Amino acid sequence: MLESIYAYLDQNEIFTSTTILHYWSGLTVTVQLVFLSLVLGFILSVPLAVARTSKNPWINRPVWIYVYIFRGTPLLIQLYLIYYGVATIEGIQQSMFWAVVEDAFYPCLFAFVLNTAAYTTEILRGAMVATPVGEIEAGKAYGMSRFTILRRIILPSSFRRALPAYSNEVIFMLHASSIASVVTIIDLTGAARDIYARFYAPFDAFLFVAAIYLCLTFAIVYGFKRLEHRWHRHLRPLES
Repeated sequence: MLESIYAYLDQNEIFTSTTILHYWSGLTVTVQLVFLSLVLGFILSVPLAVARTSKNPWINRPVWIYVYIFRGTPLLIQLYLIYYGVATIEGIQQSMFWAVVEDAFYPCLFAFVLNTAAYTTEILRGAMVATPVGEIEAGKAYGMSRFTILRRIILPSSFRRALPAYSNEVIFMLHASSIASVVTIIDLTGAARDIYARFYAPFDAFLFVAAIYLCLTFAIVYGFKRLEHRWHRHLRPLES
């Protein structure tokens, strides 16, 4: 099997060691971008989801506006506005922030973080609202404060309920990360575009990168299935 693969790589002109390394470089950029976006977005979404469930309109309404804007507009438009728009702000090129803004990775990361945080905020908010009243009343009966109830009852159970929906958000971010190539980032899609431009072989270049995305998606689905199986083991019937 391996010998046939090596023989194919030696005979073909497209999938050489150089192009495979180019795909590998794009894969590392994609994984870094998606991983950092999801981690930072999740950290940002937890307090926003708590604020979103507040009955105080001065706390709830600004978060609702943010979520509505970023869920109601295309991610590509958000990326364009952040990448090209920030660069046109007067004085930004002479400031200390220009070193960050001129690198396409960071504006792209910022756009992805804001977008996934908006979706994750709404996912967590729905899970928090669905917390059974009996669990909250039990916490009050034990004399827990609001913060303790939030930390020990509402958030842990909300994370379990939100897990299936959040897995879809993770897959969505993986697929959406392909638009990073439009702002000069050489991710997986950018690497495939480079290979296509060099060899004029669209099927070879893009089908190969599609297979990589498919493998990453299967890995994410499997990981979340295992995590869901572990977190929901208390709901499974006891074995006799």
